[in-house]
Amino acid sequence: MVILLAWLAALAAPMARASAADGAPTSAAAHPAPVILVFGDSLSAGYGVPPGHGWVDLLAQKITREGYDFRVVNASVSGETTAGGLARLPRALAMHAPRILMLELGANDGLRGLPVAQAQANLGQMIGLAQARGARVLLIGIRMPPNYGERYTSEFHAMYGQLAQRYGLALVPFLMASVALKPEFIQADGLHPNERAQPLLLATVWPTLQPLLSPMAHLAAHHGAHLGAPPRAPAARGPR
Repeated sequence: MVILLAWLAALAAPMARASAADGAPTSAAAHPAPVILVFGDSLSAGYGVPPGHGWVDLLAQKITREGYDFRVVNASVSGETTAGGLARLPRALAMHAPRILMLELGANDGLRGLPVAQAQANLGQMIGLAQARGARVLLIGIRMPPNYGERYTSEFHAMYGQLAQRYGLALVPFLMASVALKPEFIQADGLHPNERAQPLLLATVWPTLQPLLSPMAHLAAHHGAHLGAPPRAPAARGPR
């Protein structure tokens, strides 16, 4: 649990490197394939991991290797809050017109003890903005350590499920589920997931993302939205 608290605390401090913080594609070769926009904090920005080895970079490689017609854009910023993300998202949506938005924010709000309702409202506005532009949203959750109090940690964790249900989203309940309490997957600073951990982060996300990559998923999402019915969310993976 000490390790879990340590890596969570690191999210709140500005980091020297943010992977493609300006929204640049993870691949140098731009092409007209639909975009998967990853919008998160240092866990998705790949702090302390060699370039090209963060879980978002591995995702881009996997999508190419398996023949999916998508390109990955990483617009994650270390230290980002839901308020900061909400301020940045309209420009990122306009610039990249993503087919899929992978939204991984909230930990820094929790670390500052901000009201859960405020973080939930900010995330809800981001989800609404993305859906209004025709993007499907995959919500990636974070958990707070127990020393924040049972009520707060429970409400914070429940926030992601409530948002997923309300907006008809695919949900990954906890990105760090497989590495948070394992020292062998944490960097020497005791704070950040190391290079060995990155494939495990991807493995946590991939089963929920993969169903969204098929053309039929996007046709179903389009017609479901037109008819007023939210798209069916794939089964969530991870701890409850």
